[in-house]
Amino acid sequence: MKEATGELSTTMIAVVAIAAVLTIFTTVLLPVLKKSIQTRMHCAEAICQDCGTNSTCNCVYTKDDGSGTENITCPNPNKN
Repeated sequence: MKEATGELSTTMIAVVAIAAVLTIFTTVLLPVLKKSIQTRMHCAEAICQDCGTNSTCNCVYTKDDGSGTENITCPNPNKN
């Protein structure tokens, strides 16, 4: 009986640990990743003026739904 109780306790600890990791991922990391991916996609489609030697450019992105434009800051694609 003691062995069964120990295995149940270990299983519960594992389940709680997995739930904690998933909670942290979905509340903290997932929104940051989504924002980063969305920004990169917008920068790939944006129209940027000559950025010179700056590390960032001020660009204009046309929204997908055609509701207008959005000013965004993108990394300078010509800067190494």
